Amino acid sequence: MNVKRIRTIGLVAMAAIVLAACGNLKNSSFGSSSSSTTTTGTKTTTTTGTTDSEFYQGVIKNGRYRTSKSRGIAASQNDNVMNLKSFESGLLDVSKKVFPTSKYVFQEGQYLSSSTVENWLGRKSSSNSEGLNPKSNGKTGETTRNPIYLQQLEEQDYMVQNGSKLSLGGVTIGLGMNSVDYYTKVEYGATYETNISTTELTAQGKKMANTVLQCLRQRSALKSVPIVLALYKQSSNDSLVGGDMIAYAVSKNGSTSISNWTSLNWKNYVFPATSESKNSGANSNDESDFSQFKSHVQNFFPNLSGVTANAHYKDKSLSKLSVNITTKFYSETEIISFTQYLATAAKRYLPSGIPVEITVKSANGDIQSFLARTAKGSSYYTHVFSDQGDD
Repeated sequence: MNVKRIRTIGLVAMAAIVLAACGNLKNSSFGSSSSSTTTTGTKTTTTTGTTDSEFYQGVIKNGRYRTSKSRGIAASQNDNVMNLKSFESGLLDVSKKVFPTSKYVFQEGQYLSSSTVENWLGRKSSSNSEGLNPKSNGKTGETTRNPIYLQQLEEQDYMVQNGSKLSLGGVTIGLGMNSVDYYTKVEYGATYETNISTTELTAQGKKMANTVLQCLRQRSALKSVPIVLALYKQSSNDSLVGGDMIAYAVSKNGSTSISNWTSLNWKNYVFPATSESKNSGANSNDESDFSQFKSHVQNFFPNLSGVTANAHYKDKSLSKLSVNITTKFYSETEIISFTQYLATAAKRYLPSGIPVEITVKSANGDIQSFLARTAKGSSYYTHVFSDQGDD
């Protein structure tokens, strides 16, 4: 009898802990999980449509794109802007494995409020029982303190269209984990670093993901839909590329815990290669192709400040190339001529069969032109940004 009572008390206590960690999720709902694409009074919900099967359609409500309630919130200032972009694009790629673009419509996260995400990203403390990051142990040594593991968290919703209605078909939650935690010992003091191994950040991320999953399952709209949880390894502040998606798991049929994770061998490198990328397995043939492209472009147009590329690999194969070129051009005719030459050089030297983007910027950061080719395409789309507002 006493044993049963203790077990009952234990279960109640555990439920209380989970609920405390979840925060007030009810207030972060957007209401019904189903919305009509037809007009009702002055309210309408439609989709954006898509020009490429590789991309999701988006949700438009009352004539406006439906934005996220909590996008961009981070535990601390992240000086590497590539992390957010890489995190979001990687999360989309993971989602496509579970929610194909042909069957689902993308909607920015609507179930997690900014206050809930802020609390989750904080340290657990007497004033924040919802914190997923560990309590401070009062120590400031680089190897003795409790670091901030979870840096950012993002929600993506995937809708199913049935006739004139959209209903929630699934949710993806990404957890951005620090590989380096930057901190100060005193306010406005010097910055110190705590390095976090991939093994440690992965273990912490999986533990936090299960807590998040239990919280989400408390919501009636999320009790039974598939929920994807993905772990992202943030790159350091001085890295020239963003971080990497490292693992994901899928919770189905209302399950509240995950034990089976799928590891991902996705890597980002910078071309020309640094000592880091040379030692990490970036394909030498891919770099050679880029080097030829860079050499010909610089020889033809000497007024360039830099030509680099972010190379995205999946299972050791190049999956996307993002080229960044900084110029010293001032006249529009120079930019037009350069863009036309780039389209020809890229088609000749850069790898085929993968998406390629080329962004041309001035030294002060203004975008001057943009070129892109899809994985199945052979020619490049080009656009020159004019001060007069036309091509």
